[in-house]
Amino acid sequence: MAATDTDAQPIADAPHPARRILAMLWRDKFAFAAALFLLLMVFCALFGPMLLEDAATRQNLRGRNAPPFDFSKPWLFWLGGDALGRPLLARIVVAAQNTLMVAAGAVASSLLIGGALGLIAGYTARLASQVIMRLADVIMSFPSLLLAVIVLYMLEPAVGNLIIVLAITRIPVYLRTSRAEVLEVRERMFVQAAQVMGASTRRIVFRHILPVIFPTLITIATLDFAFVMLAESSLSFLGIGIQPPEITWGLMVAQGRPYLTTAWWLSFWPGLAIILTTLSLNLLSNWMRTALDPVQRWRLELPRSRK
Repeated sequence: MAATDTDAQPIADAPHPARRILAMLWRDKFAFAAALFLLLMVFCALFGPMLLEDAATRQNLRGRNAPPFDFSKPWLFWLGGDALGRPLLARIVVAAQNTLMVAAGAVASSLLIGGALGLIAGYTARLASQVIMRLADVIMSFPSLLLAVIVLYMLEPAVGNLIIVLAITRIPVYLRTSRAEVLEVRERMFVQAAQVMGASTRRIVFRHILPVIFPTLITIATLDFAFVMLAESSLSFLGIGIQPPEITWGLMVAQGRPYLTTAWWLSFWPGLAIILTTLSLNLLSNWMRTALDPVQRWRLELPRSRK
């Protein structure tokens, strides 16, 4: 009975998974600040258009290129106004939806398709693996931004087309990573034991291999989210991304380019939003790389109190 109580004690004292994640996040203050900022951006993307869309599109020619930090004006103009007198703060909040939606859609699509093809290429016959890998080589032979420019020049620069183009350019990243991980994991003892016990291929792939490689794919997706967001901003800056009256941060930077010498804030604030979001994603990705690695996770574990 005493042995049973001793064995049950660690289980009873084990923290809740959500509390454990928050504790590990709190140990890395930069990652914690990055997570808070990203939550704020997600809130802006979800509720910003609902709350501030009218203010972001209403023109006021008397407030053209209004300077920032003029606290005598309404709070929406604290970051200044654009060339048509629209408040920059409201436009940045509303533009978060399109910017993050394009990046999230492209990353999720490329993660799903590339991860599935990588699982097939890593665990099936040699012929199927060779065909899939040659397809990845074809996509990678074109520079991703150049391929997006060519396709969007021929197609309508809509949100859906932008997501499809950016997703296609990022598929090889997940395909090659997942295939390399599968080739390594399939040789481990627990996979060979499942094969000997007669487990089906589907069960081995989804119950034994995928949970092992999924943390790596999630970490790459976090980094790739920042890359895709920068690519979308670059395309909007070049004028072949999302077009007015829709708004993105990259489009706002492009619209403020003619006024850089007279109204720097038109491009500065949306550019700062891009920089901070990208930096936050990189910091959170570094934290996830440590938190998802069983060998390195102890660095983020809270020290146990000594009795």
